[in-house]
Amino acid sequence: METEAKKLALRSMTYGLYVLGAASGEEMAAGTVNWVSQVSFSPPLIMVAVKVDSHLHSLIDRSLGLGLSVLSSDQKELASAFFRPSQREGGKINGQPFERGSQTGAPLLLATPYWLEAHVVDSVRRGDHTIFVAEVIQAGVRQEKAKPLVMRDTGWFYGG
Repeated sequence: METEAKKLALRSMTYGLYVLGAASGEEMAAGTVNWVSQVSFSPPLIMVAVKVDSHLHSLIDRSLGLGLSVLSSDQKELASAFFRPSQREGGKINGQPFERGSQTGAPLLLATPYWLEAHVVDSVRRGDHTIFVAEVIQAGVRQEKAKPLVMRDTGWFYGG
């Protein structure tokens, strides 16, 4: 397989950008992710791929809960704040105000237009990421007309 062709073909797939969070007791982490998709209507299931060696992965594994904050098209800077390890100070994580999800305790960013909480029901462990399949158990809308942030619009690449 030609390496450059593989990279360009994989990078042509469309992805949104999200901040994924998890908590176990008072310990929490959040990180920017883009391999996310809805996979079932009934029950409402999503899948998210998380890097195996991350603190976020460890917390999802332990708690079996997660919170997903959907970024809007003007929140590229907010996305970049979660490329580094999580730092929690008071009611902020990586400098961003959050609330704890009522069902999972996971951090949900207050500045994002949409959010959801989900309970992990299955996982697929292959390669350098685990795919967590999770049932949506809570969701909210803060800004109904917001356009989601898409990876291609940022000039960033993750994958390939």
